[in-house]
Amino acid sequence: MACSKKKNANDLKEMLNDAIAREIQVSIQYMWQHVQSFGLKGEVVKDAFKKIAITEMKHAEAIAERLVMLGGIPTTKPTTITVGNNVDEMLKLDKKAEDEAIAMYKEIISVAQCAGDYTTAKLFIDILADEEEHAATFESFLTK
Repeated sequence: MACSKKKNANDLKEMLNDAIAREIQVSIQYMWQHVQSFGLKGEVVKDAFKKIAITEMKHAEAIAERLVMLGGIPTTKPTTITVGNNVDEMLKLDKKAEDEAIAMYKEIISVAQCAGDYTTAKLFIDILADEEEHAATFESFLTK
């Protein structure tokens, strides 16, 4: 793997904080979608929203713990939360959020590996697997 020297340890800490902000965002977003899902399709997806929201909060916690180990201070501010006006809009927003997280986490894995921080890389490899599953879940509901 060819490593770029563009990113350093401070950049990695900033990237982890960006990841925390996104995880906080989607955990709130998905939980509010869980409580605001109505109709037949809402009944079908609301439990998935709740389950994934809880998983995302666990991701935020794990990333924050790692950031503290690296000497950083975790953010408490989420990125912009967008709940949506109906279940289909919610699912589209969530699929997009997961796709963005997947791209971000692949970059974090690459930067961490290049920095020799294999613990952070492994953490994000594990989280990436969850995010890919979440994206597939939201996609499956969109095609129903």
